[in-house]
Amino acid sequence: MTEPTRSAPVPDEEQNPTPPPGWEADIVAADGGTVHLRPICPDDAEALNGLMDRSSDQTRYYRFFGPMKRLSDRDLHRFTHVDHDQRVAFVVLLGDQIIGVGRYDRYPGTDDAEVAFLVEDAHQGRGLGSVLLEHLAAAARERGIKRFVAEVLAQNSKMVRVFRDAGYKAERSYEDGVVHLTFPIEQTEDALAVAYEREQRSESRSIGRLLTPSSVAVVGASNDAGKIGNAVLRHLLDYGFAGPVYPVNPGTRHVRGVPAHADIESIPDDLDLAILAVPADEVAGVVEACRRKRVRGLVVISGGFGEAGPEGRAAERQLVAAARASGMRVVGPNCLGIVNTDPEVRLNASLAPMVPGRGRVGFFAQSGALGVALLERARSRGIGLSTFVSAGNRADVSGNDLLQYWSTDPGTEVVLLHLESFGNPRKFARLARTVGRTKPVVAVKSGRHVGVTPGLAGTSVAVPEQSVAALFASAGVIRVETVAQLFDVGTLLAHQPLPPGDRVAVVGNSTAIGVLVADAVLEEGMALAHEAPVDIGVAGGPEAFRDALQAAVDDDRVDAVVAVFLPPLMGGSQEYGPALREVSVGSDKPIVASFLSTEGIPPELAVTDEHGMPGRGSVPSYSTPERAVIALAKATEYARWRRRPVGELPELPDVDEAAAQRIVRGVLAESPGGRELTDDELLGLLAAYGVPLLGTRTVADAEAAVVAAEKIGYPVVLKSTAPWLRHRSDLGGVRLDLADAEAVRTAFAAIPSGDPVIVQEMAAPGVATVVEIVDDPSFGALVSFGVGGVATDLLGDRAFRTLPLTDLDAAELVRAPRAFPLLNGYRGSEPVDLAALEDLLLRVARLADDLPEVLRLTLEPVIVGPANPWHGGRSLVVAGGAALVGPPTARVDPGPRRMRSPV
Repeated sequence: MTEPTRSAPVPDEEQNPTPPPGWEADIVAADGGTVHLRPICPDDAEALNGLMDRSSDQTRYYRFFGPMKRLSDRDLHRFTHVDHDQRVAFVVLLGDQIIGVGRYDRYPGTDDAEVAFLVEDAHQGRGLGSVLLEHLAAAARERGIKRFVAEVLAQNSKMVRVFRDAGYKAERSYEDGVVHLTFPIEQTEDALAVAYEREQRSESRSIGRLLTPSSVAVVGASNDAGKIGNAVLRHLLDYGFAGPVYPVNPGTRHVRGVPAHADIESIPDDLDLAILAVPADEVAGVVEACRRKRVRGLVVISGGFGEAGPEGRAAERQLVAAARASGMRVVGPNCLGIVNTDPEVRLNASLAPMVPGRGRVGFFAQSGALGVALLERARSRGIGLSTFVSAGNRADVSGNDLLQYWSTDPGTEVVLLHLESFGNPRKFARLARTVGRTKPVVAVKSGRHVGVTPGLAGTSVAVPEQSVAALFASAGVIRVETVAQLFDVGTLLAHQPLPPGDRVAVVGNSTAIGVLVADAVLEEGMALAHEAPVDIGVAGGPEAFRDALQAAVDDDRVDAVVAVFLPPLMGGSQEYGPALREVSVGSDKPIVASFLSTEGIPPELAVTDEHGMPGRGSVPSYSTPERAVIALAKATEYARWRRRPVGELPELPDVDEAAAQRIVRGVLAESPGGRELTDDELLGLLAAYGVPLLGTRTVADAEAAVVAAEKIGYPVVLKSTAPWLRHRSDLGGVRLDLADAEAVRTAFAAIPSGDPVIVQEMAAPGVATVVEIVDDPSFGALVSFGVGGVATDLLGDRAFRTLPLTDLDAAELVRAPRAFPLLNGYRGSEPVDLAALEDLLLRVARLADDLPEVLRLTLEPVIVGPANPWHGGRSLVVAGGAALVGPPTARVDPGPRRMRSPV
């Protein structure tokens, strides 16, 4: 690429402006390694010349359209001195070497800028050009640039492909061997989808490098059986890791009979993975040695970091920064380790002496201490794992990274998550929603009533419980309350098909137990397929049990079966297990059991796979029938979510986004820190989104109230603007059904507060509801809906959904509160216009999506009546509201790809 062909501004020789914050980032490259990206600076001159020296003649020719060996002093100064506005440049570093550079130069007086790249030959094919393009485009959008222009030699097909595959719609022309490209850089859905796809591939590969190493070193390996380094090495060897294992200990020649090395760099062969089990103050030196050795990943078992206080958190940040700058991902610190049961790998790089067999479940846990118990629980239940990662303080590798890996891992069919906190909740919601469409994600979230543990404080954000619930519901995550339920549901999903519906048949040998199961089915919101449970009686034999089960499975009215078998008075109870297993193998409907009160997959109910583990068709057994029903209910709810169409973002008529933006920008220009909107500003904002409002005026005295009432038309309502009286008719702050001027004067005098008063047209009878937008700084806005009233407020009967809100989301949100029957014909009343409520929710959600500056919006009361038009043809009107605007938090452009930064 040439330098800009149109005249570009020349920077002031003396200026050295500071780049905006947030332009620096760690990046996962396409091959799974990591690099660091930042704005260029004048001190990069020597490193930039080094990049030129290491680049081939062809690479330099493709970039400069000529045989340029080195940059002249003038060009070098120009390249390294930019204003971070009209001229922007980013460098990509691996360690202290610049391995890529990209820049744009704005054409004066236009919205166009020319863009160009240079990537070192040894690092081409790692997707660095695409990363540079994403970050340059994001910076350019901040600066008001709308289009990029690129000139590429026709034979430079790799660079042409970078632009072609970026998701932008480029116009192409060809002249004298040069391809001329012009493309808008707005963040379109196509461009975002391309970025997400690349992110998934890169992050998946980065985890794959950790979980499938060809060689492993244990730094801190010891012959002392009480040391962590001894345990990790022992577990690696005992599990039969498929590659070489290198103990590292300068004080001994052998560890557990394996030749030891004094340090990482003395290992003669290439090294993929290093497991660190040394004191915290030695970790930094080991990481530096791993950088020189070009190790690909680290598992830091060592503690003494974020969990130890501020100094430990600072050391943790330095650990991650050093590792990422050298191309390495980090699991931990303060973690249990990682496991891969693939027979081709056989990696137990953990503190767990025994791990489950090969299976189809991917398992992520944050807690290292709890991890051993979790693995033992999975093993005792007969749950086979594909991979397991304990992230500890989660300084780098997190549950989001594992979701990226498991989403395309053919060996993983079910995902189990034990979460204590979220590092990036917005990304978690996006990834879980994507993974959940093909693989169930089951999560237990601890810390609902207590804060984040010290070890996770530096890498976590606080998420309120209502936000967690909305996040899981929107993403299709199967939320469970306990670790026991996590395994209950995971066992079912790993071995049985998803239920096609919610009709459950109960088959057993005890009428009393059958009735308890039936009660549990109804309690969990499912339906009974038959009027009564099928009871073969205590004298019924294995054939009778098999026949009853087969009849239930073959019944078109049945979607799932709960089998309950208690020991009969006679012997031979073990014969009943094979009967249950045989029916399950041929069934496309799930069967769960409470078989002899056993837990997990007993041998009688197991269908053994090629790895000797319980495979598909095995019947999970639970110690109590109620636990079996709860697990089945969770699977049924998930299956319903998966069958549910994604929904659409409908076109909304009468939306004037530009008018709403003018209001918000005007407020922030006056009050940069943000403030509450006045009533007039709020009315204008809502009107811009077609929200149906009652005629309203704000007045300061009784005579002005009368004038306003006559303009609006009687009857009217008077409301105090005092916050403590605004919706409190019981305290005299609201006066209804005022039919004439005298009534208005009397009501005005009776309102307790001396604040201004709202005069509003009187709404026809209906049900009062409340619609809210609440901004969660950690991941964005929540839409809330509930029926109005003190009782509803007291009980917290509100339903929440995350943005964006589809038509199906809106319909579900309206029907989610427990008080929904009040809207749907309760006690013979006429049902309200649900479609109008759904339309309002979609409009409010669109407002929140378009205007991230709206931090809070409350519409109360929203009066909704029957669908038949009334009161001027409106079945729904908004009678009150309030809004807060301010600088946007999380609901902004997600920006270019970057790794989460430890804070």
